[in-house]
Amino acid sequence: MSYTVNASILLTELPILERPAAVKAAGFDAVEFWWPFAEATPAQDEVDAFVAAIRDAGVQLTGLNFFAGDMPGGDRGLVSWIGREDEFRANVDVVVSIGERLGTKAFNALYGNRIDGADPQAQDDLAVQNLALAGAAVAKIGGIVLLEPVSGMDAYPLKTAADALAIIDRVKVEHDVDNVTLLADFYHLAVNGDDVAAVIAEHAAEFGHIQIADAPGRGEPGTGELPLGQWIADAQAGGYEGVIGLEYKATQADPFAWLNQPANTSN
Repeated sequence: MSYTVNASILLTELPILERPAAVKAAGFDAVEFWWPFAEATPAQDEVDAFVAAIRDAGVQLTGLNFFAGDMPGGDRGLVSWIGREDEFRANVDVVVSIGERLGTKAFNALYGNRIDGADPQAQDDLAVQNLALAGAAVAKIGGIVLLEPVSGMDAYPLKTAADALAIIDRVKVEHDVDNVTLLADFYHLAVNGDDVAAVIAEHAAEFGHIQIADAPGRGEPGTGELPLGQWIADAQAGGYEGVIGLEYKATQADPFAWLNQPANTSN
């Protein structure tokens, strides 16, 4: 099993620039991050420091989110946010530059919440345009854009795999961009009531990335009731060849202790 540690939700007791080394010290060779800066277009020295932290740790940055706004404040992306188009597109340039320097190939574009007073169709139309633009941009470095159903935010419109796949299909049909793919976060899909086993059976080979956490609680595998081990095995049997993103909230001092248990993800 090949894992990548999401160091935006794990190891949060450490400053961001110390987390890649902590990932390496814990025995992993790969890390992923949500957008690690406060702004869509951070100063160059901030970018350089982040790149150096990854390189110095000797880990591969397998995934990076586009800027998603004020996440603690409830924002969940700019892709469909009418009025922030220029900000998103400027962020794309920064994301591509980081990806090019670090050999990163997967970039998660959070869709964005519905906006009070905005036409949902207009938001979706903007999202399709922005995803096509982002897809074309990261294609230049051999990358893919990930689109993710998310739980916990009623205003976030992509809740099931079908919701995300419908937008992905529009990007292909309307803009001939075919490197926007589904991020199958088994926790979010399960919490939202999707049929995860059916999604895997029908689309595993198309997954751009898998992330896991257990439910209820979003803790480590084994802390809840989800059959994560079976789902991962089924996805791999169905053609998924990528890494598994560990994107859960630690419930104990060693967030990776579950990996040393014989059953690990087989609950």
